[in-house]
Amino acid sequence: MEHWIYTLNIAGHSVSLNMDTLITMWLTMILLIITAFVSTRNVSIIPGKLQLVCEGIIKYFTQITESSMGKSEAAQHLPLILTLFMFILTANLVGQLPWHLIHLHSGELASPNNDINMTAAMAIVVSIYYIYYGVKKKGFHFFFHGFGADGIIITLVDALELFVRPFSLALRLFANILAGEVLIFTMVGLLAYFGPLPFMLFELFVAVIQALVFTLLATTYISMAIKEE
Repeated sequence: MEHWIYTLNIAGHSVSLNMDTLITMWLTMILLIITAFVSTRNVSIIPGKLQLVCEGIIKYFTQITESSMGKSEAAQHLPLILTLFMFILTANLVGQLPWHLIHLHSGELASPNNDINMTAAMAIVVSIYYIYYGVKKKGFHFFFHGFGADGIIITLVDALELFVRPFSLALRLFANILAGEVLIFTMVGLLAYFGPLPFMLFELFVAVIQALVFTLLATTYISMAIKEE
């Protein structure tokens, strides 16, 4: 899909920005900041609905990270994992708002995750993160597994995975969100009043699943990087 592209000239070099993605990305971050502020402003032993939902999400990912990497490591990596899930989920849901009512000169407002630049940026951050902690934990052995035949084979496979993992993370999220929005846009053109409704409801389910898949894969990669075996 086309984007609203704005070009800047920085030190003699042209830099293109996808303004529609930037707008919805900042809207997503603002919504998350407001939600975090509201949900933690009046924390109570007897939680309200919003506090209950937030605590449920934290508890769910705490249990997953502790089971995969231990309690001490989970406490260190949980902030990134929770941030990934909440940002991706909110960004996916933002894409379900009726942005088609706003007509831009070019492109259209949609979920930030329908832009491969956005999903690639998150995937690269995850890759750099787990490589850093893997090297910090294991040193040079994170990359090299010995001079034996099995060690060399594992080293080559791991080297390939360093490139494949961010590519698969970025492409999976981007493709699923973009396909859903294209499908809804098509149904709006064919049958504007009732046709899109089933697909919009299904996309709400996809929004949660894709956020969960990305986050769980990131958790798995971090866990694999820091474990001794």
